[in-house]
Amino acid sequence: MEPIEINAGGYYLRALRADDLLDDRPAIVEAFADAETRRWVADYRIDDLDDAGAYVQRRADEWKRGVRCSWAVSEPTTGQLLGEVDLRGLEGGLNAVQAACWTHPGHRGRGVASTALAAAVRFGFGALGLTKIGYQHQEGNHGSRRVAEKCGFKLTGESHERLGEQEVRLLHWATTLDQMPAKPLTSG
Repeated sequence: MEPIEINAGGYYLRALRADDLLDDRPAIVEAFADAETRRWVADYRIDDLDDAGAYVQRRADEWKRGVRCSWAVSEPTTGQLLGEVDLRGLEGGLNAVQAACWTHPGHRGRGVASTALAAAVRFGFGALGLTKIGYQHQEGNHGSRRVAEKCGFKLTGESHERLGEQEVRLLHWATTLDQMPAKPLTSG
């Protein structure tokens, strides 16, 4: 599958890039150097431009294989990277897809994640024909909880999983097309 671009209102969703015209790698390194990002997105270590380049290439390969749709959330006039949103697990069938997102620390608290996630979820239901999309986050990640609620996800359960040396409690959410608000809530 080729990457699809999405106009998400105040933001533009596009493929991550590392080329002569647009290079997301420095912003990715900055984001993953942030303590909060490292706390909640513990499955990636991106310490330098080479790691960020491998990350961008991985996302491009996942698009090609049809296993993940991943978008750079960007400012529409400059292309500046504000975060990332994705739909993963596409190879698992219509009810196995999980949504995820992160926001660059300099752009948190502005509705970036909820606006982008809502656009990605609408794409999943409309263009991909998905019937249910899941979302999960660690207990205590209040920002992720707010994003899920704003986008119409409903809490469906919890589990305990091991991430490296630590055991964490994950909260599981899901949404269907009829649960999504027409527009994500912006307050709260």
